[in-house]
Amino acid sequence: MMKRIFKIAIVVLLLLGAAAATMLYIGNNTIDVLEPKGMIGDKEQELIVTASLLMLIVVVPVFILTLAFAWKYRETNKEAQHAPDWEHNYIAEYCWWGVPIIIIFILVIVTWKSSHELNPFSPIESDKKTIQIQVVALDWKWLFIYPEQGIATVNYVQFPENTPIYFEITADAPMNSFWIPQLGGQIYAMPAMRSKLYLIANEAGKFRGVSANISGKGFAGMKFAAVASSQADFEQWVHTVKQTSKQLDWESYNLLVKPSEYNPVDYYQLKQLDLFDRILMKYMSP
Repeated sequence: MMKRIFKIAIVVLLLLGAAAATMLYIGNNTIDVLEPKGMIGDKEQELIVTASLLMLIVVVPVFILTLAFAWKYRETNKEAQHAPDWEHNYIAEYCWWGVPIIIIFILVIVTWKSSHELNPFSPIESDKKTIQIQVVALDWKWLFIYPEQGIATVNYVQFPENTPIYFEITADAPMNSFWIPQLGGQIYAMPAMRSKLYLIANEAGKFRGVSANISGKGFAGMKFAAVASSQADFEQWVHTVKQTSKQLDWESYNLLVKPSEYNPVDYYQLKQLDLFDRILMKYMSP
């Protein structure tokens, strides 16, 4: 008896330790998707929390009942009665079939609504002009092209706060996935395909950008900085980048596209205004 109680105590302590470690980690680390800094990110966080709470309505009682039944019908409890006719208990049947069906029905409505509301191809309404940024996933770095500003960057993207951003996304390497967790969901980047993503930053700040699809040995270093700034700071940054001596045209791009790992941030003057379209057509032309 004492040995069994000791085992139960060990299991309980392990569960409490795991719960405490989880809470400690959450309290001391940033979970980007749960700390959104943009309108799309805010709505996606609400969706994650809502769906999780709805599912916990089923999950929590199941765990509690599992522990309760295991304790009540333990071998040493001689007073527990065996009731084999519970399969015809209509109240129990209504509970374990009815509650999940209701939750699934609610999730269907929430998912349908949010899928249309958070469509990445839908422009964001704003009184400010949308800024266009073209994104190319390379081995193993990110190229950002600003066709209107005439500049390009590697592993660094900057944009004004409270301004809609229209990302055009493709790849000149194996399939990848473009993601700024605090601003919104990821979108895939594939050769010969033009994906679209609209995002907006509600405040100034520096956000983590990552590759969300394993793409080879340099995948771990395929990260970039996404910076939201004031309009004035953005214009000053563009002016500074235009002063760089490096130029990006089709010839220099063919050097940049070669596989490399842990690339530092780099800046270019854009001399090939149709560079993004040429990258797309690279895999379409006969």
